[in-house]
Amino acid sequence: MRDTLLIALFAFAGAAAAGLLGACVLLLIRRRSLTAHLTVVAAVAVTAMLAGTLAVAQAMFLSPHDLTVVTTVVAMAAVVSLATALLLGRWVVARSRDLALAARSFGDGGDFSAPDGPATAELAALSRELESTSRKLAESRDRERALETSRRELVAWISHDLRTPLAGLRAMAEALEDGVAADPDRYLKQIRTEVERLNDMVGDLFELSRIHAGTLTLSLSRMSLYDLVGDALAGADPLAREHGVRLVGDRVEPVPVEVDGREMSRVLGNLLVNAIRRTPADGTVAVTAERSDSGVVLAVTDGCGGIPEEDLPRVFDTGWRGTHARTPPAGAGLGLAIVRGIVEAHRGTATVRNVTGGCRFEVRLPAAEA
Repeated sequence: MRDTLLIALFAFAGAAAAGLLGACVLLLIRRRSLTAHLTVVAAVAVTAMLAGTLAVAQAMFLSPHDLTVVTTVVAMAAVVSLATALLLGRWVVARSRDLALAARSFGDGGDFSAPDGPATAELAALSRELESTSRKLAESRDRERALETSRRELVAWISHDLRTPLAGLRAMAEALEDGVAADPDRYLKQIRTEVERLNDMVGDLFELSRIHAGTLTLSLSRMSLYDLVGDALAGADPLAREHGVRLVGDRVEPVPVEVDGREMSRVLGNLLVNAIRRTPADGTVAVTAERSDSGVVLAVTDGCGGIPEEDLPRVFDTGWRGTHARTPPAGAGLGLAIVRGIVEAHRGTATVRNVTGGCRFEVRLPAAEA
């Protein structure tokens, strides 16, 4: 028993010395190729066995013949181990290089495609993660392009919409200043109208900036959709009469919701104004509110004739105003973007779809807790 313990002690001492030396070598080459690391690991394993054997032999526990046999066996194992480590290292390094080249492609704006051929479980998992990241980057690029397009359109529309009333205000102010205005009261009334229009535009821009910055603060309170819709219809009635459009709201259930009354009134007002301006004279704009499995559905249906299918995904984008007219009467294309922002702040969704003779805007909100 004592001899066995001494053999184990000498073998451990020799192996530990080889392992410590190997750890120092790995520390020195930590920035080198994986092939070098695998070679060192294989060499450490063989050297540890050989060092332990030599330590035991030095302590006279092995005969010279046995030492020669063991040394020869260890030497052959060393050759095979080192060769295997080199082959494995070169294969892993080659696969890593292929993966790096593939990853470089989607970093430059392309799509990632995993290299062909077998790979280790770790490299395969890394390839799957890179493919997922590539898809997310592609989606992010698409969103960025869409946002950039919306920003450019918004700047163009705002510039156009500001230039027109400002030019009119300047001309009317000069006419009043020079005393050549035939009807000063009419000029003053028109100036006030244009100022209110500019004020509304600035208000929309401020509201949209708060939504995009995530600083829109909601003061939630429990109220009935019936009251909200009734107030919105009353507010939009003068505009509807001016355009010869009928407002219908006879399918509104008194469903309780927890919303910010001011912001939700703005949502309804924007939807109604948009619907009235797009509906021809003698047309109808209908408002409905009812329960659904997921909460509450508030819908505004107009008689605009429908929206092209390719434009439906962009209806709520900032600055979008359609392609059928260069200067539509609906303003700078901010109203529906504000609608979506406010609704999403209430944990709801805003959608649009075509129906017979027009389109239907739907706002889905969570129902108030009982």
